[in-house]
Parts: sequence; structure tokens; C-alpha cells
Amino acid sequence: MTVTIKTADEQDKMRIAGRLAADVLDMVGDYVKPGVTTGELDRICHDYITEVQGAIPAPLNYRGFPKSICTSINHVVCHGIPGDRKLKAGDAVNIDITVIKDGFHGDTSRMFFVGKPGIQAQRLAEVAFESMWLGIEELAPGKHLGDVGASIQQHVEKNRFSVVREYCGHGIGRVFHEDPQVLHYGSPGTGMELRAGMTMTVEPMVNAGKAAVKLLPDGWTVVTKDHSLSAQWEHTVLITETGHEVLTLGADAR
Repeated sequence: MTVTIKTADEQDKMRIAGRLAADVLDMVGDYVKPGVTTGELDRICHDYITEVQGAIPAPLNYRGFPKSICTSINHVVCHGIPGDRKLKAGDAVNIDITVIKDGFHGDTSRMFFVGKPGIQAQRLAEVAFESMWLGIEELAPGKHLGDVGASIQQHVEKNRFSVVREYCGHGIGRVFHEDPQVLHYGSPGTGMELRAGMTMTVEPMVNAGKAAVKLLPDGWTVVTKDHSLSAQWEHTVLITETGHEVLTLGADAR
């Protein structure tokens, strides 16, 4: 497994890319309301990334992905393709943003609610959010990837939800998806030992029902097999000499 250790200059560029990705999510939240299409959200984000930030939307044409962002609604786990679907009151939507600036990637996602969420949708999003942060707290030199996955899995399952296993976090830098794979389940003390200078995403996908998922015929959209709700949050994180630094914090430091 080849994992890149970022130099001080590369870390600074990762900070810039991470901040830009977070800025897009801060911006687009005001547009998440009933009647807007996911395609319109994609256009708003694309224009902001390219025209305001002078950056590149990493998903566009990545391995054939046709849009600049991912929009995953309700039972869609990840990689939802923006299109003609209109958001309606009660929808829960994950918006996933990755930008490239000066050759480096910043990758982050958040859950947004359209109007007032249902009780289960809100609780699911809260547990996914909490589990992400519990995983992030395990990132430090000398810790192991299994520590990250174990903390996430324990919190999710304690709350009687399930962790998706087919998709995971990843190393990130000049390349969108680098080593290592960051699993959201596992055993403490197992897996690769972490070192300062590594950058990776923590992005647990949490289902209200069973963990099983399926890929739709479009080759991208992943949904829960039992049609239960799914939620996800994501941050890009730098491992420092003393712990970690979250590179994609939004205006509210979440």
C-alpha cells in the first residue's frame, strides 16, 4: 500500500482546497428548498466553483461521472446523479463536494433537510454525524485505521443503525482517491499505523435498516436494498504531529 505523506507546502494547498469545498456547502444550503431540482443545485455549485473560486469540480467526468456534485436523497446511499428530481418537504439530501485547487483535492459532504425532517431521518443524520466525529477523533500518529472504523461501528450499532461496508473513506491529495482505504467498521489496534502528514477522508454511510446496498443501472447511484433511509457526512483530515486537523470545516465549525 502506497500512502503519500504531504510536505508542509502540500499541506497548505490541502488546507486551501478543503476550505473551498466547505465554502461551497456553506453557500448551497440556502438553495436547498422545496421545488428546486438536484440539477439546479449542481449548476449553482458548478458555477460557484469555477467562476467564483477559480477551482475545478473534481467529480465532473471523473471515471465518466456526468455532473459536478453528488446529490443523494433519502434512501440513496451515495453517488446520486443530479437531474430533474425536485426536492420536496421532508426530503433528506446529502450533498457531496470535491474541488481541485492548484492540483490538490478537498472533499466533504453534509446532510441537508428540505423543510422539517422526520424523526427517524433527523436521528439517523445525527448518529451519522456523531460517528464521523468519533472516527476523526481517533486520527493521530501511532493510532491504527481499525481504531477509526471500530469507533464508528460501535456508535452506529449502539443506536440500532447499520454501517455500509462496500464504500469507505480514502486517502486524498493530488489524487482524488489514494491509499489507504478508510473502513467505517473494524477492530481497535488493527490495520495500518497512522503517520503525520497523511491526509484522508472519514465519511461513514449509515442506514436506518440493514447495511445491504445495491448499485442502480446508471452505474453510479447506490441505494439501500431495503429502501430504508441513509445518511452520510464527510470531512477531509490531515494527521499532524500531535493529532489531526480537519481541513473542511464550514462556517459553523462542524
